[in-house]
Amino acid sequence: MTEQSLKDKTAKGLFWGGLSNGMQQLLNLIFGIALARILDAEDYGMIGMLSIFSLIASTLQESGFTAALANKKNISHEDYNAVFWFSLFTSGLLYILLFFLSPYIAEFYHTPALIPLARYTFLGFFIASLGIAHNAYLFRNLKVKQKAFIQLTGLILSNITGVTLALCGMAYWGIATQGLVYVTSNTILFWRYSGWKPTLHISFKPLKSMINFSCKILITNIFSNINNNMLTVILGRFYSQEEVGYFNQANKWTSMGYSTILGTINGIAQPVLRNVSEDTERQCRVFRKMLRFTAFISFPALFGLSLIAPELITITITDKWNESAIIMQILCIGSAFLPIQNLYSNLVISKGKSDIFMWNTIFLGIIQIATALLCYPYGIRTMIFAYISINISWLFVWHYFIWKEIHLTLWDALKDVVPFGVIAVSCMGAAYFLTRSIDNLYLILTAKIAIAAGLYIIIMQLSKSATFKEVINYLSKKK
Repeated sequence: MTEQSLKDKTAKGLFWGGLSNGMQQLLNLIFGIALARILDAEDYGMIGMLSIFSLIASTLQESGFTAALANKKNISHEDYNAVFWFSLFTSGLLYILLFFLSPYIAEFYHTPALIPLARYTFLGFFIASLGIAHNAYLFRNLKVKQKAFIQLTGLILSNITGVTLALCGMAYWGIATQGLVYVTSNTILFWRYSGWKPTLHISFKPLKSMINFSCKILITNIFSNINNNMLTVILGRFYSQEEVGYFNQANKWTSMGYSTILGTINGIAQPVLRNVSEDTERQCRVFRKMLRFTAFISFPALFGLSLIAPELITITITDKWNESAIIMQILCIGSAFLPIQNLYSNLVISKGKSDIFMWNTIFLGIIQIATALLCYPYGIRTMIFAYISINISWLFVWHYFIWKEIHLTLWDALKDVVPFGVIAVSCMGAAYFLTRSIDNLYLILTAKIAIAAGLYIIIMQLSKSATFKEVINYLSKKK
């Protein structure tokens, strides 16, 4: 693929990925406000307690084959077919297992009502297994536009369902049904837009060529899901359902911010980096450009979300969720670095080094889990702060492996990232101090956004940021 062709595909992928994820988070915001006004913290706490089990099951059924299919040089129908049937059989066995384990899950949390809820919620990962191979096909072929339509359609249908059921008094059952509608609609549309269909000639032989790579991705993803959801498990075990609900609400709002960026980058990072993996110098240039773009949008977006969290939470879902706002501010600061860490891991995967990805994630997870267990007696805020501090510090470990793969020095990486972080922090700090005397919640929210965004754009222009200029030029052409 030529330099210009790769550049065009990357730009289009980023545009459609950004548009899709931006629209998704806007829909999540609108419907999330409606649900949070209807439901209580306990309802979110019930669903939150089960999330780690669904995620681990989903990871097992996928088994890292999406990344393996994207990373494979030559691919055939048999490869996709093998992944389809493997995912289906695995998910069926996992659902049966979790169905009978539901009473023990409920006993662990001291909440008997979780038994029927778990059996109902876990249907989601079984339905999703029907679309894993189709999703991999769209991902490998950079069908970002099609995936954008699919995900937006699923969000609209599922959120309408969730709000309707909440208004009918279904409480946490409404949230569970919302999730099922989302995966069902996505799966149906994956089949429609991928154009690929499975056949009854079942053979798992093609998996042999992918298993060495995919099993390491699988183990990594399991640890990632455990790591990302361990706080909810610890909270559910040692704190009340209400406190779990506060954390889940804060985490949900924070994820709206970083998921937009992660989704945009994930849609193109691995396939693009894989295309240039045999030319280290070129891959380094492409990676640094992605790194600057990620820092350019991640720092102002997440630091800005932390800045306006108190006003945003109170205005949108009322002051009954004020405790969530404080937790959200801490989470946003840590989440600003997640897209950068994610980009690092994508490069490692594109080089075929799934073992590095695996062990790095495992060690990080073990340290974070141990820290959370040690800190829980000191309160939720202390535990979360320690948790994200370790995550940020681990970026230096990730960079060591990036340096070994593409010879990118720490100094060059810091030059790419730090200026955007410093400018974003300065803009947020200025907005905070300039609005301290304002009492009206709506006015202070508007003023914080206007001042922070205005200052960031002005500084980008005055500093003649190449990344800022490229973004503006591309958006102007699209317009």
